[in-house]
Amino acid sequence: MNLNIKVPEERIAKFPREKGKSLLMVVRREPFKIEHRIFYEIVDILTPDYLLVLNNSKVIKAKIKLKKPSGKLADFLFVSLDGKLVKGLMKGRVREGWILESKKGRKFEVLGRDDKGYVVLRSEENIFSVLEDEGEIPLPPYIKRESLPEDERYYQTVYAQKPGSIAAPTAGLHFTEEILKNLNEKGIKTVFVTLHVGPGTFKPVEDPEKHKMEEEYYEIPEQTLEEILKHKGKGGKILAVGTTSVRTLESWARTGKRVGYTDLFIKPPFEFKMVDALLTNFHLPDGTPILLVAAFMGWDKVKIAYEEALKRDYMFFSYGDAMLIL
Repeated sequence: MNLNIKVPEERIAKFPREKGKSLLMVVRREPFKIEHRIFYEIVDILTPDYLLVLNNSKVIKAKIKLKKPSGKLADFLFVSLDGKLVKGLMKGRVREGWILESKKGRKFEVLGRDDKGYVVLRSEENIFSVLEDEGEIPLPPYIKRESLPEDERYYQTVYAQKPGSIAAPTAGLHFTEEILKNLNEKGIKTVFVTLHVGPGTFKPVEDPEKHKMEEEYYEIPEQTLEEILKHKGKGGKILAVGTTSVRTLESWARTGKRVGYTDLFIKPPFEFKMVDALLTNFHLPDGTPILLVAAFMGWDKVKIAYEEALKRDYMFFSYGDAMLIL
């Protein structure tokens, strides 16, 4: 259960293409067919049969540089924010009782590590105001560069509303306000759900049978759910924008809960109860998103699509190009 495909370093997008102008691979599953388009042409491809479900979670500036007692600076990635008590990831040795200091002199006391290995800190002030002032957008590690001020725009969907993610729901990065307006004018509706992306999105899968997803918060507004059920009831199709939207909808289908935490791990074989089509990016070969895509379209078709993408000019991962699976 893997692609056996290596993505060359030069095909990992370090910067995005202009919004709306990414390459778009259109994969029709039955009968199997691949087309190559530009993202803004999604307006021509889709019909009012489709209802788009988008994740409106907003990426927070969750990375901050903190100075250890030795004077060495290290990146701290906040993964859990609760007022003045916070958890996160930090490389290297960290000791209980240490005082870490931000560039602007804010102090954080190390309380130790929790049972998952996260470093627990106590902040002198509310962490949200700290991050708003000193935080950086936490780019994925494979981008291998420091975040820039423009990443606050690049690494955010145009419809982001609810702060809480430490990684972008990347399939939505391709949309512009104009594309959404054109879809609406064509009679293709969009609705929003929320799933806050956590650090588990970058955790490699060594054994799919033993892998555990970290819980992530999600919510489906009542009006959104009514729209979805009404659309499906009329024989319409649900197009999930991104794997996070898929997991949100399929979590509701299994629990009946509109609001809660989900650790749903979608891998082959899987019965999709809500989602009929998927817009997604080209993913890491050893992550959880690729397993979800394989569950949706089959390993054989995923392999063909990825090999085709590598033969052409498609770019990969968070800032890369898109795939529309119908």
